[in-house]
Amino acid sequence: MEMGTAMSDAQQATESEPDAKQKAKAFARSRRGPILGAIFLMATSAIGPGFITQTATFTATLGAAFAFAILVSVLIDFAVQMNIWRMITVSGKRAGDLANDAVPYSGHVLAVLIVIGGLAFNIGNIAGGGLGLNALLGIDPKIGGLLTGLLAIGIFLFKKAGRAVDLTVMVLGLGMILMTVVVAIASAPPVGEALRQTFVPDTINFATITTIVGGTVGGYITYAGAHRYLESGLTGTDHIKGVHRASMQGILVTGIMRYVLFLAILGVVASGVALDVSGQAANPAAQAFGVVLGDAGIRIFGFIFWAAALTSVIGAAYTSATFLSVFSKRLAGGWPLQLATVAFILVSLLVFALIGTAPAALLVFVGGFNGLILPIGLSIFMYIGWFRQRDVLGGYRYPKWLLIVGTIATLLSFWMGANSIGPIFAFLGMGA
Repeated sequence: MEMGTAMSDAQQATESEPDAKQKAKAFARSRRGPILGAIFLMATSAIGPGFITQTATFTATLGAAFAFAILVSVLIDFAVQMNIWRMITVSGKRAGDLANDAVPYSGHVLAVLIVIGGLAFNIGNIAGGGLGLNALLGIDPKIGGLLTGLLAIGIFLFKKAGRAVDLTVMVLGLGMILMTVVVAIASAPPVGEALRQTFVPDTINFATITTIVGGTVGGYITYAGAHRYLESGLTGTDHIKGVHRASMQGILVTGIMRYVLFLAILGVVASGVALDVSGQAANPAAQAFGVVLGDAGIRIFGFIFWAAALTSVIGAAYTSATFLSVFSKRLAGGWPLQLATVAFILVSLLVFALIGTAPAALLVFVGGFNGLILPIGLSIFMYIGWFRQRDVLGGYRYPKWLLIVGTIATLLSFWMGANSIGPIFAFLGMGA
């Protein structure tokens, strides 16, 4: 009897091994979507219509010297994202809750700033969607912005919203990259001069650097990928290598895209073409694409710009809504989070419909505005990394080299922000 039981147990164990392997593979596949979604949500949020417009505007005014600003933005991006992704993954908590654990109510303050900055970003993103559809299909920018916002709402109301968001940002993100590479090659930029000024610029403009940093890593963008990565369920110290790899891949994608877009615009500017960057209907990036490929270039730009806008609307709304859970745990996930995200987009649409600022000026301004918010959140996380490893991070021994580069990025962003407030508001016509 005992032998029969033993044989039965052994047989069940043998039979369960393939099942266990299949379950492990199925689990890995189910996690792959959110991880790729996190990488592309971070990347497409960082390469939104604001960044595209900023790149065209500043390349037109600074020429090859703008390459230095891109280099600084990538370095700060590295310091910020590597720290934020790691701390959020180790703790298994969203940024607002993690901040509250370290400094009571600091998460609430951070949430308010992110929501305000995210709203400013999203108004600009919706405006960018309008500009993109105008270039692609000739639709009135206001109507195009409305359609972009409504499509984003439809994606979030879809039954399997998480999967729909991941698929949307991945497909549109890859399309943006491929089309921009084509235009960059066709514009024949002075690559040697660009490489030289990447490290030894002829001129340095700190308002420009603060704006481009804010437009690519400031505000909600800082936390977009990390918050989406949390939903993979791969949290805790056992998954440090995975989050390190994912954040590096996201930074690599954004860095390449930024530089390729810059080269595409630089080729046009270096040829002697003057881009309009200040008119009410100014769309400098569209002009540059049109110079390179004519009407087809404008259509390609329209798709790129609209794709960047839609994915950024999704990223801004989702990430801003995830911060609302510090005020009510009911908003932590599920339908309440989806409805909060939809409400955020609706408010953005309403403000966009009422605001009278030129879209291009608005897109440049919101980057600078979020660049001013960036150092506040970074300060909280650097405090956690230096002084609260035992309790807030569960005793995890945080790499000092990451804390050092993160602290340098924090101090640099504070210094640049203090020297750039006036010029940043001047982008919107609100300051001197």
